[in-house]
Amino acid sequence: MSKHELMRSSSGAVTGFQRPIMIVTSENIPGYTIVETVGIVRGNTIRARHIGRDLLASFRNVVGGEVREYTKLMGESREQALDRMAEQAVELGANAITSVRLTTSMLMNGAAEILAYGTAVRIEKDIPQE
Repeated sequence: MSKHELMRSSSGAVTGFQRPIMIVTSENIPGYTIVETVGIVRGNTIRARHIGRDLLASFRNVVGGEVREYTKLMGESREQALDRMAEQAVELGANAITSVRLTTSMLMNGAAEILAYGTAVRIEKDIPQE
């Protein structure tokens, strides 16, 4: 497990580790040059619903509104997948991940996988031309 400090949202949900790596959805990072492509990295997690959360969600489904229990569960799942992807990139010597994507798939009734993947790269800050 990562040794980095946890971050929490205003609702108290874990939103991820303070990662020592830049993670972006774009192919390039403004102000930086990609000096080496390390390779594809990925991280995933599989989460199942909890009976207590299901009861609260069922009630909210009747009265309407956000199902906060599932919102928190999915948020934590996304961050765990990103953390695992970042850890793999750091182990490979990368200092950034570009072209990051997230996907989800239903594996069985009540269980879903979240997959984060991207391209691990080594970047250097651009030197301003005078």
